[in-house]
Amino acid sequence: MDKIFHPAASRGTANHGWLNANFSFSFANYFDPNKTNFGLLRVLNDDYVKSGMGFGTHPHKDMEIISIPLQGAIRHKDSMDHTAVIEKGEVQVMSAGTGVEHSEFNSSTEELNMLQIWIFPDKNGHEPRYDQKNYSKQLETGELVTVVAPMNHEDDNALKIHQNAFLSIQKLETGRNIEYNLNDTANGVYVFLIDGQAEIDGTKLSRRDAVGIWNTTKLNLEVENKSTVLFIEVPMN
Repeated sequence: MDKIFHPAASRGTANHGWLNANFSFSFANYFDPNKTNFGLLRVLNDDYVKSGMGFGTHPHKDMEIISIPLQGAIRHKDSMDHTAVIEKGEVQVMSAGTGVEHSEFNSSTEELNMLQIWIFPDKNGHEPRYDQKNYSKQLETGELVTVVAPMNHEDDNALKIHQNAFLSIQKLETGRNIEYNLNDTANGVYVFLIDGQAEIDGTKLSRRDAVGIWNTTKLNLEVENKSTVLFIEVPMN
């Protein structure tokens, strides 16, 4: 097993007034040569956006983009003629493929907090596509919920992307111990603790800490305080 620990305090930051962003990997004006990616996971941004503010229309190409609002709601509009609101408990995926433009704004009266995740696709030139789904009820069960999976995966419950990657979320009560088994032993898993306190194979995590683990088939997680955990499993090359 190989492991890398990324404490929350080590993330890059940018405060633009309307946007307070935290970067797990090099992004925009933040660059750390030791934190450019984890396998094919390129971006994990933890953004706080003031009410009524947001990202104006901008382009993307050849990237699988996942957005997860943790508080508030995202108003989305794109060049594929999709207009939608993504609320807490929902997950949005967008395959940028040959090229797409979109905008994202905070459509709620409270501050929007969202995770933006970029994963490299299995190849360039896919046709752009969009999807979203509400997982609120499933997440309240306390079981592991796979919210994103590869296109050819048999899990009809998961949103699909053009990569052998899996995103799963689990809400766990204090004292709960779980085992996460990798879907593909060639993958690694980047575990991001959204809230709470937990220990993963000897590494203690607090709110917004992360640990990347690879060269293993499974990992063990012990919950020290009620936690919400995001597992991002991706190919390592």
